[in-house]
Amino acid sequence: MPLTPTEARYIDTRTGQHYPLSDRRWRSDAGHPLLVTPLPGITRDDIDTRERSIWRYRAALPLDIRQTASMGEGCTPLVQKTWGGLAPFFKLEWFNPTSSFKDRGASVMVSFLKQLGVDHILEDSSGNGGAAIAAAGAAAGMRVKILAPAYTPLPKVAQIRAFGAEVQLIDGPREASEQEAIRQSENIFYASHNWHPFFLQGTKSIAYELWEDLGFKAPDNIIIPTGAGSNVLGCHIGFSELLAAGQIRKLPKLFAAQPLNCSPIDASFQAGVDTPVARAVAPTIAEGTAIKSPIRLVELLQAIRASGGRTVPLTEAQITAAVRGLAATGLYTEPTSSSAAAAIEVLSEAGDIRANETTVVLLTGTGLKSTQFMTELFGAQAA
Repeated sequence: MPLTPTEARYIDTRTGQHYPLSDRRWRSDAGHPLLVTPLPGITRDDIDTRERSIWRYRAALPLDIRQTASMGEGCTPLVQKTWGGLAPFFKLEWFNPTSSFKDRGASVMVSFLKQLGVDHILEDSSGNGGAAIAAAGAAAGMRVKILAPAYTPLPKVAQIRAFGAEVQLIDGPREASEQEAIRQSENIFYASHNWHPFFLQGTKSIAYELWEDLGFKAPDNIIIPTGAGSNVLGCHIGFSELLAAGQIRKLPKLFAAQPLNCSPIDASFQAGVDTPVARAVAPTIAEGTAIKSPIRLVELLQAIRASGGRTVPLTEAQITAAVRGLAATGLYTEPTSSSAAAAIEVLSEAGDIRANETTVVLLTGTGLKSTQFMTELFGAQAA
C-alpha cells in the first residue's frame, strides 16, 4: 500500500532538506529540483486490473489521489521486431492520448495539483510536454498557460491550443522559455514536467507496465531517448521500488541515447563527473531531446551508473538511418525517439547488449509529430 502523506515527503537530495507533500512547491528553498522520498513499491496483487491505464498502478503512488485527470494514458503496445542480429521489444508510447509518453507524467502531476486546490498552471515546453499538460489540464477543468519557443512547429502549437490552453511564444533558445516561466511562476503555479517531482511519479508507471508486460520480470536493458531525462528517472524510480518490494532481482541497465549535437549527459558521463562538461552544441533533428542544461543532471548520471548502463551519443546520420529502419518495419517514429533505435547497433557492437538478453527500446513519439522532417525525408526518397 502507498505511504501516507505524513510518511512520504519531498526531498532535496543535494541538501537533504525535506518538505511535506502538502506544500505547493515545485523546487526546494535552495532552488534545486525535488524528488519524493523512496517508496516501498507494490506487488502484482496491488494492481487494479479493472483500470486500463497507468492508474492500475495507483497503489504505487505516495498518496491517494481521489479524482484523476485521465484520458486513458498508458497500457501502450510492446512489440518485438528483428533489428540486426537482435530481437528487441519496442514500447510504442505514441499510443498515449496526445501521442507521446509525457501523458503519463502529466496525468499524475495535474491530478495531484488539482487535489491540492491549484486551478491555474504554467508550463514551458517545445511541444509534447505542453500538449500533455494542456490535455490533462482540460480533463481536470484547470486553466493552463504554455510558454513555447517561437520556433515550435505550428502543428504542435495547434494541438496545445486545441485543449484550450493559452500559448505564449518566446523568442530565443529553448532556455528562454524556461527562464520566462520561472519569472511568471510568481503569479501562476509552475507545473513543469522538468521540475515537478510528481511528473516522475507518473513516468515511473512505465517501469511497472514493462514489468507486467514481460510476465512480471524486469528486462535486462532499456534504451531511452534522453533530453531532460524524465523517462530515465521514471524507470530508475519504478524499478528501484520493484526491487525494494522483492518483485525483481536486479535493476535493468539504462542506456540514455542522445544526439551528439546536444549531448550534455554523455559529456559528463564520459568524463566521469556529476557536473556539466563543456561540449559544442549544434542543431539536431532530434529536437525533443535538445536540452543543453538538464536540471536533474546529477540524478540522471547517478541513475545510469547505478543501473550499470551508459550514455550513447548519436550522429545525425545514425538517427536518420534509424528513422528509415523503423519505418521499414512499420513503425513511423519521430527522429527524437528514433535515436533510441539508433543506439541498438552501437550497443550491440560494443557488447553492452546481447542477443540472449531482453532489451526494450522506448519509442516516445510518433512521426506525425515531425511532419515537415518526415515529408522531406520520404518525399525526397520517393523523388
